Amino acid sequence: MSKDIQKTIAKIFTEVSDGLMTGKMGKRPKIAVTGIGSEHGEQNIMNAAQSASKYGIDVTFIGSLQENGVTTELVKTEEECHNKMGCLLEEKQVDAVVTMHYPFPIGVSTVGRITTPGTGKQIFIATTTGTSATDRVEAMVRNTIYGIIAAKSCGIARPTVGILNIDGAQQVYSVLKQLVEKGYDINFAESQRADGGCIFRGNDILTGSADVIVCDSLTGNIIIKMLSSFTTGGSYESVGFGYGPGIGKGYEKIVMIVSRASGVPVIEGAIRYAADLVNGGYLNILKSECAAAEKAGLNSILEARKASAKKDTSEEEVIAPKEEVVTAQLSGIDIMDLDDAVKSLWKVGIYASSGMGCTGPIILVSEANEQKAMEILIKDGWITQ
Repeated sequence: MSKDIQKTIAKIFTEVSDGLMTGKMGKRPKIAVTGIGSEHGEQNIMNAAQSASKYGIDVTFIGSLQENGVTTELVKTEEECHNKMGCLLEEKQVDAVVTMHYPFPIGVSTVGRITTPGTGKQIFIATTTGTSATDRVEAMVRNTIYGIIAAKSCGIARPTVGILNIDGAQQVYSVLKQLVEKGYDINFAESQRADGGCIFRGNDILTGSADVIVCDSLTGNIIIKMLSSFTTGGSYESVGFGYGPGIGKGYEKIVMIVSRASGVPVIEGAIRYAADLVNGGYLNILKSECAAAEKAGLNSILEARKASAKKDTSEEEVIAPKEEVVTAQLSGIDIMDLDDAVKSLWKVGIYASSGMGCTGPIILVSEANEQKAMEILIKDGWITQ
């Protein structure tokens, strides 16, 4: 019997043995983790690597420590860690890496994964670091797609999507609805609050009302930091799976980000998150979802929105109609559109004023003008029907 055949047989028996112990059959994902730079010391990362290796994952530790259960690539500095990590990725010696810092290009941002304190449900925060686009609304639209990609790669066939009620949320929803109308599948979630809808408030994060929560990356970063370290007072992240993989069209590396404050449970979670992506066919899902969104006109819809936004109405003098009592509230307007939406009603002779309700920005009109004003705002695109 040749040595190659012996190696193949040995590999098969090893995979069967691992499958019986872990409940997972097939090729073991190979995940590298950088060990130098943690605020909690290098041993913190090594302990997480050893723990993750028990789940049928081949873990490579890049650092100065050597322990049973993991392979070590010996380096002495953080710079050497990143150089070795880059080599392992480029040479395809590992399927993914977990690290505490990485300079993603514009167009790539990370989708975090966390366990909600209210229900214990795992949700994806899209996104938590990086920048999907320099335009806020475009970035959040792309974040939605990236969140769906991450969730599908982790085994959720048709993830639900909620949009956090922050600046730009209504514009994002309008773009996403156009995508849906043109064939891209988005499964909008329903808020647990009485008024429902897919525009989410903070309560919905805690209860896990959607599989994917869409926001800008700075807001997402704050959310994941708070949820992961809430019970420890902030200095040690003890819950969740880290800040996630950098996702973007054509970006085919799996680079997972964790914080320097991340503790053993989060580092272990990030390694297992990476393994889930590898096992779930992440790269194929990335390509297919990006292609599906573009087929539905993603780029043309975003360009049309930008062109519309460039129409400068600030220099156009619009005189407010005679003031009247306004008690009817019209919601669903984005904060960034509020002034222009009010002026669009003034142009047709309807007196309106702006305000802020408990669910966000509102326009106030008289009871008599409520229906007509709503029709105008929908027709002009300030409110999504």
